[in-house]
Amino acid sequence: MVQSSLTLAARNRLIASMTGAPESLRRDLTRTGIAVLAVNGIIGAGIFGLPAEAARLVGSFSPWIFVACGLVMATVMISFAKAASYFDATGGPILYTWTAFGPFVGFQTGWILYIGRATSVAANVNVLAAYLGSLIRGADAGPGRIAVLVLVISFFTALNIVGLKSSMGAITAITILKLTPLVVLLIAGLAWLRPDTMLPESLPAYATFGETMLLVVYAFIGFEGALIPAGETKDPKRAMPVALLVTGVATTVFYVLMQIVVSSVLPDLATSKRPLADAAGVMFGSVGVIVIAVTAAVSILGNTAASMLTAPRMTYAMARYGTLPVALARVHERFLTPHVSILLYGVLALILALSGTFAWLAGMSSLARIVGYGLCIATLPRLGAKFGNRPDTLRLPGGLTIPIVAIFVCLWLVLQTKLDAVFVTAGFVLAGTLMYVASGRRRSTPESPDQPSA
Repeated sequence: MVQSSLTLAARNRLIASMTGAPESLRRDLTRTGIAVLAVNGIIGAGIFGLPAEAARLVGSFSPWIFVACGLVMATVMISFAKAASYFDATGGPILYTWTAFGPFVGFQTGWILYIGRATSVAANVNVLAAYLGSLIRGADAGPGRIAVLVLVISFFTALNIVGLKSSMGAITAITILKLTPLVVLLIAGLAWLRPDTMLPESLPAYATFGETMLLVVYAFIGFEGALIPAGETKDPKRAMPVALLVTGVATTVFYVLMQIVVSSVLPDLATSKRPLADAAGVMFGSVGVIVIAVTAAVSILGNTAASMLTAPRMTYAMARYGTLPVALARVHERFLTPHVSILLYGVLALILALSGTFAWLAGMSSLARIVGYGLCIATLPRLGAKFGNRPDTLRLPGGLTIPIVAIFVCLWLVLQTKLDAVFVTAGFVLAGTLMYVASGRRRSTPESPDQPSA
């Protein structure tokens, strides 16, 4: 490992990474790998419960709520694609906000998105335990639930330490396993389509529309995780924007069609507790129910695997830039992975999973990420002024029009959030501020001889 000082070096390492200085991480991730990570980040537990919740809140308008959510989130994803086209180093959102607004905002962005991803993993593994309870007796409560949470998180923590290729192999296999039954269900369901499911009887009230949009957004968040490991990606400035945009369009179409199909198959969709499994039961019988229950488990595993791969790179990047303890920037000598950051994330996710409920964790995840999204989008004017219109960056039609719309989208979604979630998020921001201050004191101390740098 190269030795370096953490006094001025944090800023210098950031500048070096932006100008193409090599990281010690392997660049094994391709455009397809980015798309796989984005798909797993987006399609997790939400698709298995949200169809019924959307129908309960807005009735026959539910397919259109997915269209509306896809459109507003498209502005966010396009803005992220623009920001990603400026960089080729590990860090994603942290790198964007640090470059535009300085280390404090960069740290807070990374911290709040990191918390958002950790709470999402914790929420989803709790859903996994619940689904496994219908297949394996005792897996959803007591010692059985604890065993499921510990085994799943420990497995993916160890897998990520071994290496990116091993992790991506597992994630790709999980992606195929979880999407195949869902695509079959979607195609088979086309024969059940009823025109009335696409023609809403009435428009929802504004308050109900806002509540439902905030709920459905949970099905679209998570894409930003695919942007974090740019330092391990081949040609990231081109690969990341393309993969992100294609994934956004594909997942929106998938969600809308699935909502139409499930609404057609289940006239009483709003009362269903397992909408996709119930729809599969109508079409294929008990075998369909079992297959979809297993698919739900596999889907959540894929989402967890993707998050366990990408989120630790955030603390790695923050430590590399000098805003977290330097130990988190250590890279394993054999596997060339940020093993300390991976271990930290595994422990945090497990603690949250064991202590929190799905509803609280999911709500926290949505709010934290929306705040982080807004901060990242706000960087674009400064990044454009700093880097100019380089030929290798993504050009947006209308200049900053789409990012401006995306900022208003984030503000509007935050206004739909319950006050208690805002207070808890503020607590996390305060904790992050204290960590940042403490880290600043460490940066001012003399360098120890074994401090590593990527």
